[in-house]
Amino acid sequence: MKQPQARIAAEGGLLQNKAYLALMASQLISNLGDWLHILALLTMIGLKWEATPWQITATMLCMLIPMLLGGPAAGVLADRMERKKLMIVADAVRFVIVLGLVFVTHLWQVYALLIAKSVFDVLFSPAKNGKIKEVVLPEHMEKAVSYSAIIEQGSKIIGPALGGMLTVAFGITSCFMIDAASFLLSGLILLAVPGRRAGAGSSAEVDNPGEKPGFWGELTEGVKAIARIPLIAFGLLMLAMALLILQVADSQTVVLFREIPGMPEDMLGWSIALSGFGTLAAAGLNGLLRRCTPLMKMGTGGVLLGAVFAGAGYFAVSGGLLGASGHALMLALYFLAGTGAGLVFIPFQVTLQQRTPESLTGRVFGTVTSVTSAAAVAGPMFGGYIVTAFGPAPAFISGFSQLSTRSVRNKKPPAMRVEGSRV
Repeated sequence: MKQPQARIAAEGGLLQNKAYLALMASQLISNLGDWLHILALLTMIGLKWEATPWQITATMLCMLIPMLLGGPAAGVLADRMERKKLMIVADAVRFVIVLGLVFVTHLWQVYALLIAKSVFDVLFSPAKNGKIKEVVLPEHMEKAVSYSAIIEQGSKIIGPALGGMLTVAFGITSCFMIDAASFLLSGLILLAVPGRRAGAGSSAEVDNPGEKPGFWGELTEGVKAIARIPLIAFGLLMLAMALLILQVADSQTVVLFREIPGMPEDMLGWSIALSGFGTLAAAGLNGLLRRCTPLMKMGTGGVLLGAVFAGAGYFAVSGGLLGASGHALMLALYFLAGTGAGLVFIPFQVTLQQRTPESLTGRVFGTVTSVTSAAAVAGPMFGGYIVTAFGPAPAFISGFSQLSTRSVRNKKPPAMRVEGSRV
């Protein structure tokens, strides 16, 4: 059988794969635009409209809850429909939605537009991951996922800085318009991506040619597929635990820093930036640790995360950091925290792409999106509770020390050694 053109191009090397490069260009433009939009949004409602803390929390929930609830359904659509068309439609609709933010005058209008945008965000994500599976050869998958992570983390570093400059120079409206334009440009770039390759169908067609399960039957296929692959199931559990802890840390780091005498006001921004650079470093480190199994990498990342944040708590208890050397040490800790996060996220994403059947990619990634969104929603709430109850330093020390202990125990779970596979 003649190979599809995208697969023939992929054999020349990942960076010669035009379909993959188009996907990554689309991701880069969209990610940069999104960070402009988020910064402008928080500036508008937090500073210009003087929103209350609960109103700001509600704003973030409007972006997260559709992902929490809609992941599996979006995965079904990504496996049923042509993924390229689904991504282009999602970009086109998000172009209109984000442009609408230019004209809002009330907070409820912001909430409505954010919910609508998040619905199409969750439609785009499993379709994109499924498309990567279509156009990238298995031997290139690790690099493909690493490059995608580099783009995502790099945009988190560049995007806010760019957004701040544009907001000061041209105003909040310009950021919304640029983000809207980024979705339009992303959709145009996706026209260069080939359609569904020949022979790729839904899981029902592949596994049971004579049967066509209903929508609800297909909705559960993502969960069942994860349960059938213990490595993915256990990795998802570790990922959710690490993401929960990260959300606790992200939401409460500013409270911890307030407890440390002499902490510079700009330390929070620098710490976030250094954590992003740490995740970039993890993308390169992941390729060097080829002899380590995915769970070993994830366990090491969890240990690093727990140790770093517990160390930050100990600094607060001991009376804080003294002088420039102490501040440099705190920045180094957050760089290591980003490295730990990358060692958790990237190996899991690589494993997910490698082990998931192409016909189920959308549903599996949609289910993963729902689980990770649940952790993202629960993290700030849980963090607020434990910090209020015990104080920031004790919460960081006890909670993150437990993460390190559990990660060490979870590096080589006996139950994961199944069917002769190397876990």
